[in-house]
Amino acid sequence: MEHFTPAKVSKHLTPKNLAMIAAGIVAIILLADSVFIVREAEQAVITRFGRYVDTRRPGLQFKIPFIERSHIVNTLEVREEVFGFRTARGGAVRVRHAEEATMLTGDLNIVEVEWVVQYRVADAFAWTFNVMDQVQTIRDVSRSAINQMVGDRAIMDVMVGERAAITAGAEALMTQLFDMYGLGVEVTSVELQTIQPPSGRVMSAFEDVIVAGQDMHGHISEGRRIRNEQIPLATGEAARMVQAAQGYAVDRVNRARGGAARFNAVLDEYLLAPAVTRRRLYYEMMEYIFSNMEGTVLVDHNLRNFLPMLNLGGQQ
Repeated sequence: MEHFTPAKVSKHLTPKNLAMIAAGIVAIILLADSVFIVREAEQAVITRFGRYVDTRRPGLQFKIPFIERSHIVNTLEVREEVFGFRTARGGAVRVRHAEEATMLTGDLNIVEVEWVVQYRVADAFAWTFNVMDQVQTIRDVSRSAINQMVGDRAIMDVMVGERAAITAGAEALMTQLFDMYGLGVEVTSVELQTIQPPSGRVMSAFEDVIVAGQDMHGHISEGRRIRNEQIPLATGEAARMVQAAQGYAVDRVNRARGGAARFNAVLDEYLLAPAVTRRRLYYEMMEYIFSNMEGTVLVDHNLRNFLPMLNLGGQQ
């Protein structure tokens, strides 16, 4: 019987070499399945035969091959769910979904609401194990919360005056329900988009009401702006007037104290020499009276024999 296998091939494919090659392949497979990298924004949930073992942080990690599995969860990414519309072609085309947007208000009117919910995973273990379909649960809870907020208000409040209250209430309710379900997510924002009645003849009337409501809020904001400008000015003017009054009061008090001190000094002198002090006071008063007078004539009241002749034409 002739052998057709080349000599070189038969020389290298020995049982020992085949065993080493197989061992190397198995080692590579085991190493590839036991080493993995957790990125900076991720966490790895480790399970052993389907049971939770540990949560790994970012970095180079190891696990038992074929026995343990790693479930990578991005915990820093802000995820988004939209309701009532979808965007296509890079956001250039907006497609409405009326089955999600149509709601009943508290006064039994129909309104179409579009909104966006943004969230992130806060607990990788809860996100992985507590709920089977996380995204659908988030969508169901969000629709339920918005429906409840809209159903508690009249249509005009929903369209004009209560948008901020609706978003705040919906965010709080979603957070409460997500915690109750153990979903492991944190709601970062709830943003209402378009709110309008169903298309029809009443659309223009509602649009006019919306414009009027926006004008009203604009006037309110303008009034608040003017108030915020005028109140500091009035406060500053009031403070200035108070300071001026306080300064005037201090001046008057000081003047009064000075006058009282002068009077006490004169009184002391008068008690020591009444006649001299009386004469001095008389002279000072006369000097004060006639100091600013021009052309003063003093007539002795004892002159009875002739009429004093005055030069009425002025000085020559």
